[in-house]
Amino acid sequence: MTQIQCFFYDHYVNIGVSEVTASYLNMFTLLVILVAIIFATDRLARKFLIRFFTRFSARTATNFDNLLVNHRAPTNIAHLVPLLITIKLFPTVFYDFPQFESFIVVLLKIYGIVLTIWIIRSILNTFESYFKTIPRFRDKPIDSYIQVVMLFLWIVGVASVLAVLIDLSFIKFFTTLGAASAVLLLIFKDTILGFVASINVAINDSVRIGDWITMENFGADGEVIEINLSTVQVQNFDMTITNIPTYALITDSFKNWRGMQSSGGRRIKRSILLRAKSVKYLTNDHIERLKKIEIVSKYLENKQLDIENFNSTKNVDKSVLINGRNLTNIGVFRKYMQTYVENHSAVNKDMTIMVRQLAPTPQGFPLEIYCFSSDKRWENYEYVMADIFDHAIAAVPYFDLEIFEFSTDLKALGS
Repeated sequence: MTQIQCFFYDHYVNIGVSEVTASYLNMFTLLVILVAIIFATDRLARKFLIRFFTRFSARTATNFDNLLVNHRAPTNIAHLVPLLITIKLFPTVFYDFPQFESFIVVLLKIYGIVLTIWIIRSILNTFESYFKTIPRFRDKPIDSYIQVVMLFLWIVGVASVLAVLIDLSFIKFFTTLGAASAVLLLIFKDTILGFVASINVAINDSVRIGDWITMENFGADGEVIEINLSTVQVQNFDMTITNIPTYALITDSFKNWRGMQSSGGRRIKRSILLRAKSVKYLTNDHIERLKKIEIVSKYLENKQLDIENFNSTKNVDKSVLINGRNLTNIGVFRKYMQTYVENHSAVNKDMTIMVRQLAPTPQGFPLEIYCFSSDKRWENYEYVMADIFDHAIAAVPYFDLEIFEFSTDLKALGS
C-alpha cells in the first residue's frame, strides 16, 4: 500500500470498522478523491489550452487555429490529461480489489480509443472548414474526402473496441475480420461507389459546388450546394432541395450549365410560327410603305435598286409578279429582326446572332431568333428574351404576316 492508502485504511480501522469494511471505505474515499482530481485537471487543462490557442491565434495571420478552437480540438486534447492521471492513479484506488481493476482497464482503453477518434475528427473538421475558405478549394468535394477518412477511422475504432472487449490482439482481430470483407463490401457498397464517384468528379472536374446542373431523372434543376460521400445536394429554383446519389453523377447523364455561366452570354433560341398563307411577294406599294420603317429603309432602297437593275437587264416580264427577282414580306421581316437583334443593347455582339427560317411544319413557318443575352442571370435573361419576342410579335402585322394559333372558330379553321 501507498502512504495515502495506509492513512485512510488505518483511520477507518482505528475508529472500530472491520478490515473488510475499511477496505471498501478506503476504496470509496480514494475514488472520490480521484474523481475530484479528474474534474479539476480536466477543467484546468481545457481552460489553459483554449486560452493558449486563443492568444496564439490572435497573433497569427491564418484562421486555422481559430477553426481548431471552433471545432473543439483543444477541448478534446485537454481530456487526455485526466485520462493519463486516471491511468496512473487508478491502481492505487483499486489496490485491494483487483477484480475491479481489470474492468476499469477495459473501460479506460475504450475511452482512450473514442477520445482519439474525437480528437482526429475535430482536426479533420478543422481542415474541412479551412479548405472551404481557400478560393481554389471551395468548389471541390472536400466533404467526401473527409467522410472517407472518418469512415475508415470509425471502422478502425470500432474494431479496436471489439478487440479490447474480447481480449484479442488488434492484428489477429483484423485477420479474422478479413474473412468477412465480402459482407462489409456489400454493406458499404453505396459508400464505396460514392467515394469512387467523388474522385472521378474531382479528377474530371465535371461538377463543382456552385454549378447549375439539370438531372431530369431525379427532378433536379438548380445549384449544387454540397457534394459529400453519399449524396449531392441541389437547391432547385423553387428553393426545394434534391438529393442525388453521388455515384449517379458517373452512371446517369446530366446537364452542367457551367459552360454557359463562364461564357460571354446565355443563349436565346426560340421561334415564332408564321402562317404560310400570309407569306407573299411585295409590290412596289408595299415596299414604299415598308420604307417608313427606319431599320429596313436603307436595306429596301438598296435591295429594290439591285432587283430592278437585274430584272431590267434580263428583260423580265413583271406583269406577272413571280417573274424575275422579288422581295417577300417574310424575307424583309427576317432582315428586320436580324437588324433589331444586332442593335439590341442586352445582346452580346461578340457571339452568334442569327434569325433563320426553320423547316415548315403543319402549323406554319418557324422563324427562329438565335442569339446570346449578355446578362446570364435567370430573371434578367428571361426579361431580355421576352423583350425581344414582345417586339417581334408586335412587329409581325406591319409586314402583312400572321402568327399561327389554334382557333375554336370553325369558320376560321375552314378558311
